[in-house]
Amino acid sequence: MPALQMPSVELLFLIGRAVFLVFSFVLATIAFVRWRRAILAQTGIVLANHTVVLQRLADLEARVDATNVTVSQLSERIQKPQHVTSPAPVATPGYQIAIRLAKSGATREELISSCGLSAGEAELVQRLHAPQSKSTARKAANAA
Repeated sequence: MPALQMPSVELLFLIGRAVFLVFSFVLATIAFVRWRRAILAQTGIVLANHTVVLQRLADLEARVDATNVTVSQLSERIQKPQHVTSPAPVATPGYQIAIRLAKSGATREELISSCGLSAGEAELVQRLHAPQSKSTARKAANAA
């Protein structure tokens, strides 16, 4: 039987290089596939964040538009002259009757019931137009 010959050193180096190249190629392929998956995952996250940012920008744009409309409406209101009529200093008939009654000595309750005044109005009419007693007149003179 022929004896097994030992392969030459050159052949062993050649086989070693081939195994190393195949191993390197497999390792590079695995690394590339993992890198590609990571890039796809990161791209998905970036696209999701991009969508959120676009939605927020659209919301901000809507708010700015609404604010612009409000500001322009306020600007128009300011530019238009507003005619505010001040109440006429002429007393209404109810007050004229209340003044006459107060001058004749009517009480606050009588002014409220007969003229339809509020309690504060009746008290004011009475203070301004009721005849003053002597003691009240002295107090008013002393206060002045």
